[in-house]
This record gives sequence, structure tokens and C-alpha cells, in this order.
Amino acid sequence: MRRVVFNQKGGVGKSTITSNLAAIAAAAGKRVLVIDLDRQGNTSRYLMGETLDDGAAGSAEFFESTLKFAVRPPAATDFVTETPWDNLHLMPASPELDELHSKLESRYKIYKLRDALLPLADEYDEIWIDTPPALNFYTRSALIAAQGCLIPFDCDDFSRRALYGLLEAVEEIRADHAPELSVEGIVVNQFQARASLPQRVVQELLDEGLPVLEPYLSSSVKVKESHELSRPMIHLDARHKLTQEMQALYESLG
Repeated sequence: MRRVVFNQKGGVGKSTITSNLAAIAAAAGKRVLVIDLDRQGNTSRYLMGETLDDGAAGSAEFFESTLKFAVRPPAATDFVTETPWDNLHLMPASPELDELHSKLESRYKIYKLRDALLPLADEYDEIWIDTPPALNFYTRSALIAAQGCLIPFDCDDFSRRALYGLLEAVEEIRADHAPELSVEGIVVNQFQARASLPQRVVQELLDEGLPVLEPYLSSSVKVKESHELSRPMIHLDARHKLTQEMQALYESLG
């Protein structure tokens, strides 16, 4: 299964959701690959911490390789590194993704990620792709390569208004380029059950028939500790309420 976590809005928890759901899958014995396409590299740092080698090959080097002709092009696995967590591998991001963007777009390399990931079906049970907060070349590449799309949603009115355009963009890519792609659901993040605004906004999504997933992910300072320590929640505190919610969310995906 190839999944992309996508939202054009920043700060909605894409990296946190990608890293933690992938870590849960790996902890359950699945062979998992995470691909970080966001130049900020938050997912890469979250999963690797101080062990991340800034000179290691990753997603930028993969895309750079697609700009050159080679009789035997490198495999996607040549740009993958092991993480400290069993069964969990990473194709890390770097700021060089910015420098390559215009070249890749002008030479229409939009299908290269999909073509590289298809042969990995025997290598990995699940592939998770984290995307930048923009509908750009990398995000489109990820959506074309994916089978499922999860959309993180923080509970405010601006996010709700932006959601419709985002769903339209995903549907357009599905119709034009990626017939396998489907929106698996909207992941409600930073949910505060006792506050009236989050409850009202989520209820509006439900009333409109949008695919809101359960359980909702609670707001917790524990996740900030998780970021600081570069330890996904399943490895930091498996009994924490947020960890349990993430596990239940992962299991609901089937």
C-alpha cells in the first residue's frame, strides 16, 4: 500500500501523522518505507534524530538521478537509509529539493516517483509519503505515485474552507493521472474535545458527508516531547492516550 499525507496548509501535522502511523506499522512487523519530499525535512529529523547523515542520499538525489540518462539507472532503494527503528526505512529530504524543482517540472518528470516505487512491492508492505505544504511538482508526484491519500485537518474555519479546493485538486489528479488514487479520509488533528469550535467544525464536515476518520487525534504536549527526542509516540509512550488513538486510526485504515 502506498499512501500520501497531503495538505496545502502548513502546520497541520503532516510530518507527525506520517511518522507515527509508519512507526506503528513497522512496530507491528510490517516492512515500511517513508519518503520525505518536504525540503524542511521534519519527518527525516523526527525518525532519525542525530543519526541523520546530512550527506546521505535521499529524495533530492533520487530526483536528480532522473535528470540524467543511464543505461542502468539506480534503484529507488539506493536512496534509502535505515532508521533506528526495526522494519522502518527512510528516503530523507534535504534543501536541495528546492534547487531541482524547476528542472524537474520543465522536463516533465512527474511520473518518475511512481515508476520507481512500483517495483518495491516485494520490498515493502507499506510506503508512506510526506509532502510539502504546497501543490507543487513534489506533491503531484506523490499523489500520482500513491494509492491512498490522508488529509490532516486542524480544527479551524480557515482549514475547513481550504479543504474543498484541496479535495478538488486530489480528484483532478486522480482523474487525469492516477486512477488508483483515492482519498482514504480526513484525519482530525489537535482535537480538543471540550472546546466548542473543534466540535462544531468537525460536525460540519460530517454533515456535508466528507470522509472524516475516527478516532480524532487529541491535542497533547507529549507529541512535542516526541519531536524533541526524535522518538515516535509508539516508542516513547505506547500507553499514552494519543498513541492509542493513532494505533486505532492506523487499524481503521485496513
